Amino acid sequence: MSQQNSSESSPAQIFAAQLLASFAKLGVRQFFLAPGARSQALAIAAGQLAAAGLIDLHVHLDERSLGFNALGSALGSGEPSVVITTSGTAVANLHPSVLEASHSGLPLILLTADRPAELRGVGSNQTTNQVGIFGDAVRECIDVPAPTMADVDEAGLHEVSGLAARAVSISLGWTRPDQSSANPGAATADDDLVRPGPVQLNLCFREPLSATEPNAAELKVVAALPERTKVEPRFAVLSASVPTVVVAGAGAGEHAVEFAESYGLPLLAEPSSGARYGSNAILHYRALLAEQSALVGEIGRVVVYGKPTLGRAALTLLRREAVEVYVVRSATMGHFDVSRRALAQVDELVFDDEVPFAWLAKWRELDAAVVSNEAATKLSRPGIVREVWAATGGEDDLVLGASRMIREADAMAPAKAIRIFANRGLAGIDGTIATANGIALHNPEGTTRVLLGDLTLLHDAGSLAGDALGAQATNLQVIVVNDGGGSIFESLEMANQIDAEAFNRLFRTPQQVDIWGLAGAYGWQHELVKNLDELRTALTINGRVIIEIDLR
Repeated sequence: MSQQNSSESSPAQIFAAQLLASFAKLGVRQFFLAPGARSQALAIAAGQLAAAGLIDLHVHLDERSLGFNALGSALGSGEPSVVITTSGTAVANLHPSVLEASHSGLPLILLTADRPAELRGVGSNQTTNQVGIFGDAVRECIDVPAPTMADVDEAGLHEVSGLAARAVSISLGWTRPDQSSANPGAATADDDLVRPGPVQLNLCFREPLSATEPNAAELKVVAALPERTKVEPRFAVLSASVPTVVVAGAGAGEHAVEFAESYGLPLLAEPSSGARYGSNAILHYRALLAEQSALVGEIGRVVVYGKPTLGRAALTLLRREAVEVYVVRSATMGHFDVSRRALAQVDELVFDDEVPFAWLAKWRELDAAVVSNEAATKLSRPGIVREVWAATGGEDDLVLGASRMIREADAMAPAKAIRIFANRGLAGIDGTIATANGIALHNPEGTTRVLLGDLTLLHDAGSLAGDALGAQATNLQVIVVNDGGGSIFESLEMANQIDAEAFNRLFRTPQQVDIWGLAGAYGWQHELVKNLDELRTALTINGRVIIEIDLR
């Protein structure tokens, strides 16, 4: 291994200092680092900028956790996160978070350190083909040759600043990526939107890999973002005579609420849509659609916002031949047309006349008639959802794991304008705690709550470690509904088609992990609740706490 902090002149260090100082000049604040040798120049430059208060630096030992922590920061703030890794498997460990960021349209900038060209393909340690490793999950991949002293003159450093500006602009969806690059971002032929998403700068470095100078915080860099690419909006005019409902999936946001309320339409909103509030929200839409009542049969049109993923009944509705489908384009969640029947992908819709109010009134009446069979005092999944929603408001954030509880919330959660997040791009259980950590970085005043199952917790237990020496979330509650395995699979067809032993082994995957011991090992508080009163009390605890609800 080369000397890690040499005083000799290092093109790697000059390049790294200019690149990271340029990101800071462009307003990027959140940097996420996993230690490594090949990336040491980037780490030193990041440390210098952080020491000067010019960036916020978060250090993790596990790159998979690191990637989701950066993703959560981008999800919570809308601002780019810069991720720094060394070469080899460190880069590969980012892949789950890069996929989620791509499908969710989140701005990640990946600085993946690499060996120079002459060390590729010859068996050099920690060396693999990192160019194209993320496929079309990155909007653009730029393989940057190892800098030499001739490359870091004034003109060369100006190009480095331009590289930073391009990465930020593409990650934010301001600039179209180069479709001839090694990894063009996936886009549908009929979608002219410029989507935010991950960008990879694969940075080759030769020895000496670092030096103490220059200090990145003292550089006077010139960097500016290019003008934003203009996209011509698409419009459509709809007939008010066709009975219409609005389906709001992940990322739909307030625009779905505004549209539904402007025209008096029933709003069928998933919890992570950011649209499950207001007087038009039909809370029990899953049950109503599943019942296939006469009112459901009257639906003649569906307007889709965001990316619906939770309910089979809603997706079945989109496939009905008699139902028109219009999709409002999402710059983050991307192309959505699972039924392949959308008549148009548009940016704005208007009606040609007033929509009859009686249509919404019928939906409200049916919605109000749905009664939960769960007793209000019972420690059940619906009861847990009600208590978590009641406790969350104001400055609080709520993160939902991709498992059974988000579906329980879809069926039971009240209409309430709170900030709810979930990784619904690919809807994996990966990195849920790390994502919540990243979101919580931008919420110092309120409490960030994570509602998940036991398997989702265990899948990301390493993220409980956090950044021991850096910024940590002040109040982070991990609410674990522990039913001893993957109970979500009990609702699928094969649960009744194979014997119980095979089902447990292949799907439910029972676990007996001591969550109290796990919490203690990582320095978290632990609260075991046995009834709703204890849950209400636990939801007021400050600090970093795992609240375990044992339903076994």
